[in-house]
Amino acid sequence: MNSISVRALLVRGMIAGVIAGALALAVAYFLGESQVDAAIAIEEAHSHAAHGSGGGGEEEELVSRTMQATGGLATALLVFGVAVGGIAALVYAYALGRIGNFGPRATAALIAGAALLTVYVVPFLKYPANPPAVGNPDTIGKRTTLFFLMVALSLLLAVAAVIIGKRLAPALGNWNATIAAAAGFVLAIGLAYAFLPSFDEVGKDFPASLLWQFRLSTLAVQTTFWAGFGLIFGYLTERLLVSGDGADARRVATPVG
Repeated sequence: MNSISVRALLVRGMIAGVIAGALALAVAYFLGESQVDAAIAIEEAHSHAAHGSGGGGEEEELVSRTMQATGGLATALLVFGVAVGGIAALVYAYALGRIGNFGPRATAALIAGAALLTVYVVPFLKYPANPPAVGNPDTIGKRTTLFFLMVALSLLLAVAAVIIGKRLAPALGNWNATIAAAAGFVLAIGLAYAFLPSFDEVGKDFPASLLWQFRLSTLAVQTTFWAGFGLIFGYLTERLLVSGDGADARRVATPVG
């Protein structure tokens, strides 16, 4: 693999990640922050009711809610975009030409779709995001650990499914091998769902519609990010590898070994 080509892809991945992060930021701000504000209002109402009107003064906020919803959110999503975009670009550099006869844009779309599925959707279905006022503070560490364990399992099982599918392809054909590998992935994920602990910590008085809208908004943010990344990175890599932005960069399309 030509080092100049990998570096060029890495830079483009980070650029695409920043742009996709900005798109996700817009969705998170306009679609998700209203649900966060509503959940915080419910949490504060419960706190006031628990402590009574004479239960002491309000705790001073270290970071204002306005800063959290603007600067904090922007920093988190843009840094996430740069980091994840760089990682996805390295995966792309390895996968291009190895996972099938796909062009630069199609490969970028496949990687973005696979990342959305394995890194977010699969863990999300087991451990969905919760707004403020939902969840026991005493279990937050355990829930976070299990979520990232689910991410790791999903990634490892997805890689295993790809390897198994490629090995079965000569005997079963590409279509049947793909179906068999996908079925194995779904079965393994189902077993993980069954054996890993679950948490049902949503209070009976918390509005179900607000919880549903919040979870949909978090899914929309991730979908926007990965869809934007796939489209933008695919465009940039096609210009690099096909349109002749650099002669050395063409070599990345042909894997070594």
